[in-house]
Order: sequence, then C-alpha cells, then structure tokens
Amino acid sequence: MRIFAWAVAGLLLLSSHASADIRITEVASWGSSNGTYGVDWFELTNFGASSIDITGWKMDDNSNSLANSVPFGPQVTTIGAGESVVFLETSSASYATRVANFNNAWFGTPTSSLKIGSYTGSGVGLGTGGDAVNIFDSIGNLITRVDFGTATTNVTFDNSIGLNNTVITALSAIGVNGAFQSFDGREIGSPGAVPEPSALGLLAVAGVVAGGLRRKRS
Repeated sequence: MRIFAWAVAGLLLLSSHASADIRITEVASWGSSNGTYGVDWFELTNFGASSIDITGWKMDDNSNSLANSVPFGPQVTTIGAGESVVFLETSSASYATRVANFNNAWFGTPTSSLKIGSYTGSGVGLGTGGDAVNIFDSIGNLITRVDFGTATTNVTFDNSIGLNNTVITALSAIGVNGAFQSFDGREIGSPGAVPEPSALGLLAVAGVVAGGLRRKRS
C-alpha cells in the first residue's frame, strides 16, 4: 500500500520532482553504409522533467572507457524534458552536409524540426557485428550505456522504453513506438520520435518510488 502511495505521489508531482534522466533510445550501427548520409548514429532521450546541459559530454563504444571517449560537437548543448536528439558520427566540417543528407533520407527535405548533434574521433565507429554506446558527462560520470549485437541492416535498434546498462535486441517496426519507413524507402526507425508518455512516466515514477523507499529504509 505504501509503495502504491509513492507511485501515486510520483504521478501527481512528476513535473516538480523528476530530474533529468538521459537514456539511449535508438542505435543505427549500420548507418555508415547508407548511401545518402553515410554515418552511424544513435539517439538520446531525456526521460526527466527538466532540461539538461550536455556541454562537455562524451561518448565511447565498447571499450567502455572514459579515456577512449570522444566529445560531442558544439551544435547541441541541451536536451529538453521529453526531447529526443539524434547524434551523427561526423566532423564539424561535414556536419551541415551530413545533416541535410540525413534529413533528406528520412524525411524528404534537407531541414526538419529534429535536433541533431554530432560526435567524432578515432576508434568509435559502431560495429555492425555488435558494439556498445557509453555516454559520459562533463566530469566523467557514466550517465547511460547499452550494448547491442549483430545489426539488421537498415533497421534500427529500438530502445524506446529506455533500458539502461543492458543488451538491447528489439528492432524498430513500422507503427511501433513511432517507427516509420524512411522517405527514401530504405530504412525503418524512429529518429526524433519521443517515446510514449507512459514510458516516460513509468521510468520517472520508478525513480521517485525507489528514492522514497531508500529514504524510508535509511
């Protein structure tokens, strides 16, 4: 009964008590073989109720190491509450062209409302035979990570539920979790599609409940 009460309280006070919670919600480790934009990419979603500053954040692949991580580009500095942002593996010099080509492939126009960031550096290409994505904040804390196995070409890994520190295996399917067939007809995924409110709410409430239980037992 007490757990239920905590859950209800979390739902009622979500906007004021839930903090920013960044998760990796989609991965395209085969993106570099796409003939239009030619880069791997992943998506981050803020499951929390407040915007978070990602200035100075970094990513790494399956070396799982801050020492081997590479920085995000300067194009995106914040991820708003409930917002999903795609990050392309590209240099700043190629960023504008890559973004235009990405938008053309997925949406049929060189511009879209989707916020797109970047990352670049040696040794972080996402492998189609299996790999990982690790995200570190500006002081080196590991914020979120996922592993994934062999890719299905042109179909993204779907982690809309926001699983963390685990192996993701679900593939995007048209009409599920906002997934669609790309404008060019080659790919299936959901870049920029925000997860269902129920998924956002359940994860946030779980955090509130867990926090309440920890305080109760301390």
